[in-house]
Amino acid sequence: MYIKYHDEEWGKEIHDDHTLFEFLILESAQAGLSWITILRRREGYRKAFANFNVKKVAAFDDQDVERLMNDTGIIRNRLKILSAINNAKLFIEVQKEFGSFDKYLYSFMPDGKPIINHTNKIPASTPISDAISKDMKKRGFKFFGTTICYAHMQATGMVNDHIPDCSFK
Repeated sequence: MYIKYHDEEWGKEIHDDHTLFEFLILESAQAGLSWITILRRREGYRKAFANFNVKKVAAFDDQDVERLMNDTGIIRNRLKILSAINNAKLFIEVQKEFGSFDKYLYSFMPDGKPIINHTNKIPASTPISDAISKDMKKRGFKFFGTTICYAHMQATGMVNDHIPDCSFK
């Protein structure tokens, strides 16, 4: 599963807001846990969070929170569940302001383009992830610190951190 994810998804450039929202939910859930823990629950998250439909998630209410708290297919952390709903509402606000969440994220990138790392050094965060995370925090996003932000950037191809001799570079 992990190898398939590496070979087929990680570091591939994504500009689709639906997928960007999926990774926002998944990366936020991953805070303090290993990525494989979340990857194994990805289908559970897909079912629990309305196939990552941002408008549906933004409309979740207290009943949905309780349903999610009892869902063994996801990480049952109330703060993370509440943040997913909050982040969905804020995601929609960013879309309205920038035209898309993708345009918002790429407004932080040099020349609006992804970064290809040509070294074997893979940082946990960068000045760009610091800036995005800081701006998102100011907007009210939760569970999206600079390390989680950088992981999101890697997952969605904003940064390609495959090592130079990796055949998926």
